Amino acid sequence: MLSYIRKRLLYGLLVILGVVVLVFFLFNILPGDPARMMLGQRADAESIAIINRDLGRDKPVTLQFVNYLNDLLPLSLHNSQDTTSYFYLDPEKYAPYGRICTLGSTTLVVKAPYLRRSYQSKRKVSEIIATAFPQTALLALVAMTFALLVGIVVGVLCAIYKDSWFDKLSLFVATLGMSLPSFFAAILIAYLFAYVLADITHLNMFGNLFTVDDYGTGEYLDLKNLVLPALTLGIRPLSVLIQLTKNSMLEALSQDYIRTARAKGMPYRRMIAHHALRNALNPIVTSASGWFAGLLAGAVFVEYVFDWKGMGIVIVDGLEKYDFPVVMGSILFICVLLVVINILTDIIYGWLDPRVRVDK
Repeated sequence: MLSYIRKRLLYGLLVILGVVVLVFFLFNILPGDPARMMLGQRADAESIAIINRDLGRDKPVTLQFVNYLNDLLPLSLHNSQDTTSYFYLDPEKYAPYGRICTLGSTTLVVKAPYLRRSYQSKRKVSEIIATAFPQTALLALVAMTFALLVGIVVGVLCAIYKDSWFDKLSLFVATLGMSLPSFFAAILIAYLFAYVLADITHLNMFGNLFTVDDYGTGEYLDLKNLVLPALTLGIRPLSVLIQLTKNSMLEALSQDYIRTARAKGMPYRRMIAHHALRNALNPIVTSASGWFAGLLAGAVFVEYVFDWKGMGIVIVDGLEKYDFPVVMGSILFICVLLVVINILTDIIYGWLDPRVRVDK
């Protein structure tokens, strides 16, 4: 198992490196000039050249890529003495943690990965992500928890009462949930529950986790704003988990050990909970982890419709304003998160199914 995890770590690092290369060169060949966006109507050739020189965009693309890698890697070359040096790293921006060795004026240092600064706000991209990601993580966690709890319960009942009216109705609802695009579903749910049924639900069509008090006393936690975006985001994984749980349970219930347990007189509920469901959880866990990672990366439309201040809003704003460091940093952060979740999924899968606990 340890050998398998090491291989997965290596593959994960290769995936991250591939995403770094793709993201960098993609956003450096896109049309549009960030300097012109920053200057607006005041833009002239000389001012644009000064901004591009300050952003490092006046250098060849290959040298920009080398510098970008030097920013991202925990081990990087550091030169704090010569501000004209290509490897000049401002200690206030890069915060090197320790020196390893020095060659002339250049030092190899250990530092935190530096995602650069926003072109527009001048804030560190890491600070922007640190502010926005908890909102997206909370939204995805609540949506996935809702999908898991309801999906497993409904899927188990569908397997137990196969071909009943409940099973057929659940299949219809699951198919409808899978066929609805997230953007359309968000608008439909917002209109239905926050406009048509507003007097009953008392839910807001727009809102964030914290709401400013009307009387100017500050912000307060407003959890009801989480209900509609979490419901919208959880519809698709819920639809998949219902069908996946049902199929896994039907397969588990047809195994020989279930028939043996029945022949020995084991209570039906215990047989379902301790034997059939546990063995049916393997594909469910794999699917749920993948969906959770997808929710973290794909909440853009839902956050945009409900004005939820998460990673989706950050990425959309960055694209609209050509704020490439924010978009690139957000994509890389999500990529690393996906790799970590996939590795953790492998470990959990090995714990649930002893057959995969072998060194490969």
